[in-house]
Parts: sequence; C-alpha cells; structure tokens
Amino acid sequence: MTKSSDTLLKDILSKTDAKIPKAGEAVEGKAIEITKEGLFVDLENFKTGLVPMKELREYPEYSKLTKSKDNILVKIIQIENEEGYVEISLRQANSEQSWSVLKEKMDNGEIISSKVLKANKGGLIMDVEKISAFMPVSQLSRENYPRVEGDSQKILQALQKLVGKEIKVKVLDVDENEEKLIVSEKVIYEKEIQETIKNYKIGDTVEGVITGVVDFGIFIKFNDLEGLVHISELAYQLVKNPSDLFKVGDKAKAKVIEIDKNKISLSIKALQKNPWEDVENKYKVGQTVKGTVTNFNPFGVFVQLDKNIHGLAHISEFGTEEKMKESLEIDKKYDFKILSIKPKEYRMALKLA
Repeated sequence: MTKSSDTLLKDILSKTDAKIPKAGEAVEGKAIEITKEGLFVDLENFKTGLVPMKELREYPEYSKLTKSKDNILVKIIQIENEEGYVEISLRQANSEQSWSVLKEKMDNGEIISSKVLKANKGGLIMDVEKISAFMPVSQLSRENYPRVEGDSQKILQALQKLVGKEIKVKVLDVDENEEKLIVSEKVIYEKEIQETIKNYKIGDTVEGVITGVVDFGIFIKFNDLEGLVHISELAYQLVKNPSDLFKVGDKAKAKVIEIDKNKISLSIKALQKNPWEDVENKYKVGQTVKGTVTNFNPFGVFVQLDKNIHGLAHISEFGTEEKMKESLEIDKKYDFKILSIKPKEYRMALKLA
C-alpha cells in the first residue's frame, strides 16, 4: 500500500525528532528566493512556505532577506495550499510579536518613539511598533496640547499640525484581542511636573516667558512649568483680544491663583493695583458721565468710562435687544447716568442719560 503524503511527512519528521507545526503557530525559517508568487521560505525539517506577493509588498525590506543568513519569523496560515506549499504570513507573525513587545514595554514603563499618522477630533492615530495606536487629546503634553477652547474644528486643525511628527510616548493599555493600543505623551512628564509643582503655592509670584497667545488667554512658561492666564485675569480693563496686549516671547509676571493637580492658573491682574478700590472717589451714584460703547451682548451693553472701569447698561433699560442696538453704536461716546456702584463685585450699573 502506498503511503499518503501526510504519513510520509510524519515518518520524516519522526526521524529528525521534529515537531509537526500547526496552523496558527509562529515558526522560524530562512528566505530562499522571491518570485512573482511571493517570498519562499525554507521551514527547516518541514516544507517550503510561501508569503504571497500581495502581502510581501507591505514589507519591501524583506526583498534583501534572500541574501541574508538570518532566520525570519512567520506564522503558519495553512499547512498545504493548492500548490503544495505552506501558506505563511509575515504580517501576522510580526503583529503577534509586536503586541508581545508592547505589553513588555508597558510593564516596564518604557518610552517609545512613534510617528503620528493622522488626527481626528478625539486625538491622534500613531504607528507604534507597526501597530496602530490611539492617543486621546487629554494625553498630549502641554507643548502639543491644542491651545483652543471649545471649538472641535479648531482642535482638529491644531492636531493636524502634528501629523508626520515623531512623538515620544508610553503605553497605557494593550489589548491584542480587541486590537486596542492606547498611548500617552503626558504621562512621561507627570512625575517631573508633580515634583516641580510642589515648590509653588497659591499666592506665589512667578516670572516667565509667554509661550502662547490664544483667544481665551495666554500661556506663561516658568521653571519647566506652564500656566494659563485666562482672559478674565489679564487686566482690570475689558480685554477683547489678548494679542492686542501680549505676544509670544515677551517676559511676564503673574500670581498663582489655583493649582489643580498638574494644572496651574495664573493672574496678571492680581499683581496690578485694583482700580475698583477707589472707584467711589471718582464716580458717584446719580452722576452723568461720558462712556464709549465697547460691545453688545444679550443682557446689555458694556460701556468704557476710563482705561480700567467699565459699566453695564442692562437690556431692561432699552426694552429689547433690537431697540438697544438702534439707540447705540459701537465705539461711539454717549452720556450715561450711574445707577449703582458695587466695587467688590467690579460692577457699575448705567442707563442712557
């Protein structure tokens, strides 16, 4: 009776004390040659394996392997295809190896250099050990965090500027079954930031360099930390656009007004003389004053009386928003009567005289 090919294979393997590999296993072999069919690999003490050309195109570096004596790792997909070769995959073997490496790097807290492939409104898609990883916006460092507020489209535009860049990250979560890989840039610097922040307390004055000017405030870098001065803390005067007063590279002093974990809030206004402290020496209830209309909002109109003091003429003084805008024009001066002054609340109520 003629033995089957499987029986013959078992006989050969038994004589060489080799183990019969199974589909799904990762094995090593030597590259033999590349043809239009793909890469042929000698799976020692077994058969010849074939990596299909459509997959090989993903790995142009493997075209040099036929001249190398090094073994390569492949995964067995099918023990015997129609041509009698073992169907093998470089991609799947590398993927499994990468997941294993990433799990080890996460456990060791290792820092990895990774490339940003693309951005979406939630964060960045990155290439980490040839595995697609996701970094949420919240995990970006201060340097790369989008300095925009609220507008998702502006956030996306800021993130897109990072595409193509190499960023150092740590692995936060690895799940091969779910093909989920979450990384963080921020976590690399967290301990260092926490240690530095311990040197500061609320009320401290800091001096640094302005690193960012945005529509909601400015960022000041000092002693490897960075704090935000919100637009409301820039000056006692009404600030419409921070870039009118500040520019990147300028030196600035500010007061620490809040420390929330790794976040520091600053105030430039807190270091300035409060003009509301003696406002009642300059203005009196019932007095008629000239003021410049600066801007409208749904609850009234802001009026600038001098460099630092603004008052509000409430919408109720006009009846409707439409009537208010018919009565006044932006940047024009009008006579207003002072109805009330509340220095502690930085408020002055006005009505058109």
